[in-house]
Amino acid sequence: MRVVVDLSRCEGYAQCAFLAPDAFRMHGEEALMYDPNPDDAQRDRVLRAAAACPVQAILVDRLEGRSKERGVPVEASRS
Repeated sequence: MRVVVDLSRCEGYAQCAFLAPDAFRMHGEEALMYDPNPDDAQRDRVLRAAAACPVQAILVDRLEGRSKERGVPVEASRS
C-alpha cells in the first residue's frame, strides 16, 4: 500500500494520527509526519484514517498483488 498526503491541504486535525498512529504522527502541533509505505497489517487503520480526514488530504493506493495465476490448458478428451 502506498500513502500520499497533500501537506498543503492538511490542516493538522490529527484524526489520522489518532486512528493509525503507526502510520501517521504529529510533529509538534501542526506538522504531520507519515509512513508512505505502511505495512499491510495496518491497511484497515490507514483506510479509516484516510476516510476520517476532514479535508481529504490522504490518498491511499492499494497495491494489490498483480501476479496472475496461470491456468494449465486442459485438452478435451476424444471419445
